[in-house]
Amino acid sequence: MKKFLLATAMTALMGTGAYAETIGVAMSLFDDNYLTVLRQNIQRHADDLGVTVQMEDAQGDIARQQSQIENFVAAGVDGIIVMLVDADSGKAMSDIAAKAGVPLVFVNMLPANMDGFPEKQAWVGSDEEQAGNLEASEVCKLVGGQGDTVILMGQLGTTGQRGRTKATEEVLASDACKGMNVLDKQTANWMRTPALDLMTNWMTSGIKPKAVIANNDEMALGAIQALKAAGVSMDDVVIGGVDATQDALAAMKAGDLDVTVYQSAKGQGEGSLDTVLKIAKGEAFEPMVHVPFELVTPANLDQYMAKN
Repeated sequence: MKKFLLATAMTALMGTGAYAETIGVAMSLFDDNYLTVLRQNIQRHADDLGVTVQMEDAQGDIARQQSQIENFVAAGVDGIIVMLVDADSGKAMSDIAAKAGVPLVFVNMLPANMDGFPEKQAWVGSDEEQAGNLEASEVCKLVGGQGDTVILMGQLGTTGQRGRTKATEEVLASDACKGMNVLDKQTANWMRTPALDLMTNWMTSGIKPKAVIANNDEMALGAIQALKAAGVSMDDVVIGGVDATQDALAAMKAGDLDVTVYQSAKGQGEGSLDTVLKIAKGEAFEPMVHVPFELVTPANLDQYMAKN
């Protein structure tokens, strides 16, 4: 009788929206401002739902991430969320999960070289070209469509680097911005210190840009550090980034960063967990969930200070 009552109670509990699932989360990096907030939002939402999540850090290594996916499958998790190290590695991760019949949701980075998703797979993220377009268009506006420009790119091969850079170049090629001359574009791998070093090297070689367009805030902040260390006034250079991290918003409030683009870590984190749980429970789900980007400038800064 006790066993029957326990089983009935568990059934009722599951019917209220509580979950007993265990979800594996494979992150490309732990050491990244935006991805840290994304990871925290997944964990916070899981705690609210009573879901167990197992977080793994691939440390930027594709082979390590593939092993983590294989280990999740072997451990019998109910679903997997993966933030890819590289867009081109998505097919291999997808195949592993599909073969085992384990639900898989890609978050943030859209995998490349895939013609649709297998039956139990989806993607939750944002349109990277929209971010690049919003950022570059605002930077162009601020410099009046004129001036030497440098582009700081994220890790080559990632969808963020590809989409944001593509859109940036399209904006700069438009009639309104054709006076913006791109002196150089190089990767700083999404990170602040490599961006600082790259910006320093550019200035040492005689490059003095009027605009710096970075694929993310971390690199924009590195560029700001380098410019300030060289004695360049922030009033003389327009700096743009993407993600609207807390550090970036603080830099904007201080008058150092001119443009960023809000990427909702909360929307992506909660959306990815909700989607993988729907798949695991056999419920209807959207295979492509778009979380829109939003332009952030000093004019609307305050409303974003408490977000994420």
